[in-house]
Amino acid sequence: MKQLRAKLLALCISTSLCSAALTGCGAGNADTDTAEPAVGTQGAAQAETQTSAETPESEPAETVAETQTDSQQTGGIFVEPVEGITDDFIRGMDASSVLVEENSGVKYYNFEGEEQDVFQTLAEGGVNYIRLRVWNDPYDENGNGYGGGNNDVPTAIELGKRATEYGMKVCIDFHYSDFWADPKRQHAPKAWEGMNVEEKCDALYDFTRESLTEILDAGVDVGMVQVGNEINNGMSGETKFENVTELLRSGCRAVREISEENGKDIQIAIHYTNITNKAQVDSLVKNLSDNEIDYDAVGLSFYPFWDGTMENMQRVVELIQERYGKKVFIAETSYCYTSEDGDGSGNSLVGIDDLVDGYPATVQGQANMIRDVFAAANEAGAVGVFYWEGVWLPVGEPTADNSPIWEEYGSGWASSYASDYDPDDAGLYYGGCSWDNQAFFDFDGYPLESLNVFKYLKTGSSVPLAIDAVPGVDVTCPVGSEIALPEMVDVIYNDRSANTQSAVTWDAAQIAAIDTKVGGNYEVTGTLESGETVVAHVEVKMDNLVLNPSFEDADTSMWKVTYEGDVNPTDYQEKTDDAHSGDIAFHFWSEDSDMDFSIEQEFTGLEPGTYQLFTYAQGGDVTDEAAMELYAVTSDGEQTEPFMVTTYNDWKNPTIPEIKVADGKLTIGVRMKCNPRSWGTVDDFTLNRIGD
Repeated sequence: MKQLRAKLLALCISTSLCSAALTGCGAGNADTDTAEPAVGTQGAAQAETQTSAETPESEPAETVAETQTDSQQTGGIFVEPVEGITDDFIRGMDASSVLVEENSGVKYYNFEGEEQDVFQTLAEGGVNYIRLRVWNDPYDENGNGYGGGNNDVPTAIELGKRATEYGMKVCIDFHYSDFWADPKRQHAPKAWEGMNVEEKCDALYDFTRESLTEILDAGVDVGMVQVGNEINNGMSGETKFENVTELLRSGCRAVREISEENGKDIQIAIHYTNITNKAQVDSLVKNLSDNEIDYDAVGLSFYPFWDGTMENMQRVVELIQERYGKKVFIAETSYCYTSEDGDGSGNSLVGIDDLVDGYPATVQGQANMIRDVFAAANEAGAVGVFYWEGVWLPVGEPTADNSPIWEEYGSGWASSYASDYDPDDAGLYYGGCSWDNQAFFDFDGYPLESLNVFKYLKTGSSVPLAIDAVPGVDVTCPVGSEIALPEMVDVIYNDRSANTQSAVTWDAAQIAAIDTKVGGNYEVTGTLESGETVVAHVEVKMDNLVLNPSFEDADTSMWKVTYEGDVNPTDYQEKTDDAHSGDIAFHFWSEDSDMDFSIEQEFTGLEPGTYQLFTYAQGGDVTDEAAMELYAVTSDGEQTEPFMVTTYNDWKNPTIPEIKVADGKLTIGVRMKCNPRSWGTVDDFTLNRIGD
């Protein structure tokens, strides 16, 4: 969770895959539209594809998660077997939202289309470990839940018992907060407010011992405990290295004592994220070693659409094992199976231009991604992988106002009741689920074939060859030029070894309707020889008059940066994940000072006429007092367009649509006033002449 990153997405493709008419895309370059089944048909279709390799109904529940076969299966999804993966490799699933989902009216079904305990369905799909987050007190003074699962200890006990019943071990993920804990926020529980670090250590020790004892006494088969969640930048309100270290020491000591007192071998894990910064992760783990923290494993968050390449993930896994001798596992990962939104609350991974190249937003694309994450982790020596919230489904319809249900039962990522505790995020953006299109169940609770990837990791699974997706095509045409669409387009098959190209016939009437004399964006539909459709996204592009508009050139002398104070809070940052395009963006950040700055470019000699101006900006941790605006200054005065960054990768696009320039002079730019610890980037300034 990058800063919760608000996680969610939905709906599925036809399970037969043979007649799918789909449009996918590679990362950052095309839309993905998927042909989907009628609502409620997923489970019924999948029932026809089940094989004798699945667990028979008569098998005892406690052995369901252990079922394995050694021969290749024929199922509803293609899975290439993972060489060398063992039966005890963790095939994990975070299922923290199940209880509030069920309370909100969500029903889960099995592959036969029958309503069934979701934990049984997960076990039958090959999941052998369940991860459950635990918050100290996720309720306000009136007992209203903060949302996001309302994951207190009683909730963990109820869900953990159900997981144990079906033969799965449980990982307890203590956040040591009353709500989400991640790199962006590590709030201390309300009961710990005002405590110094020594008092917090005692409180954390007591909470860990008491909570874990309750969970074990209830019969939950706990195999692992996380002491903290994504603690790169702090824990329980503490940010100093030495203070976080003492909190970890107290938590690990409590877990080790309870483990020994109960005659168990409960693994103790420490959880980090942002693994693209390998040096930071190394320093964090080194600190654990230097201070002789008693723990067993390091958990890493790895979202392929946020956290870099699989090769980098492997390097981090190998570094920790080789340098510090600790086990490593992937604590969180995920991927989408559709670009649809199930509850009207928006999705963290939209599934259009933010996909990983080669992995379309389809059920097979999701299965391929998860299989490949498991394979990469296993090859690097990791001991397992947990999928994050594969059971968090939408509540209500995407066109309905579902907030009353989210508020009452806590099935959205945050409720308004969390506003006082988490004013900078929940207080501004509380709402529904942003993860529904990354679940392993469709919007109606029927399991997707991709769920079976867990049980097919060792044996693999074959299916008849079929087209899975046809990636969209991006075409740029300068104003006044002729549109040139490709004669051949890529086709992605369910068996990735068969990817190829196909001839395409484009809709001539749609092409003729495009006016290439003016700028604009258009779509042209094409038909493949096999009958599938593909969409070309055509941009008739006007000249961008801004020099070095995305800061990719080393020469930035055309940009003028001014700021208040002694320290410049801005720089030209080379970090692809934080850039709207390319690798570099204009970046701002200050640890402890207010920021007041601007960046601008001046033009002389422009042709008289009407111009449009826009840019892109993203960031977060800003307060209500912050002020941001795009501006354009001519001899006739200034025009501005206010905007506000909200969260990571939520790109705002402020635009001034009409700027009259009479004497050739124009100054364009962005100015910002914001609070300490706010952050963000600005990128891709565009100035076009649009008329006389």
